[in-house]
Amino acid sequence: MEKRINIAEIEPAAYKALLGLENYLANISISHTLKELIKIRASQINGCAFCINMHTVDARKQGETEKRIYLLNAWREVDGLYTAEERAVLALTEEMTLIANGGVSEETYQTAKSFFNDNELAQIMMAIITINSWNRMSVATQLQPA
Repeated sequence: MEKRINIAEIEPAAYKALLGLENYLANISISHTLKELIKIRASQINGCAFCINMHTVDARKQGETEKRIYLLNAWREVDGLYTAEERAVLALTEEMTLIANGGVSEETYQTAKSFFNDNELAQIMMAIITINSWNRMSVATQLQPA
């Protein structure tokens, strides 16, 4: 496999702009658990090995269980393991990540809105947008897990 470009080295200003979103996310009100579930699930969908590795390690450090991480890609099939709020966020994560498949349904949006206020919903959406940006950069440049 031929080595691909390193955007952080070649276009540091662009990379820094994306880091700005990460800095924003570090200070939002949604829980670390929700942020990591978003990051892992979007990364699974996008096939981003680098991000799956990074965020599963981060989630474990923050107390997430292995069982919940292992079953995340089948969250719809598991009763009682994820809260209703987490399930709403996971559905939103999937629909935003797979936006070309019909966008975000009204049902998914309203379910998320029933659990979160407008600021929290905006923060959740920005977390989804940000991890999708990282995934696309990492997959396109074939960034390898540490």
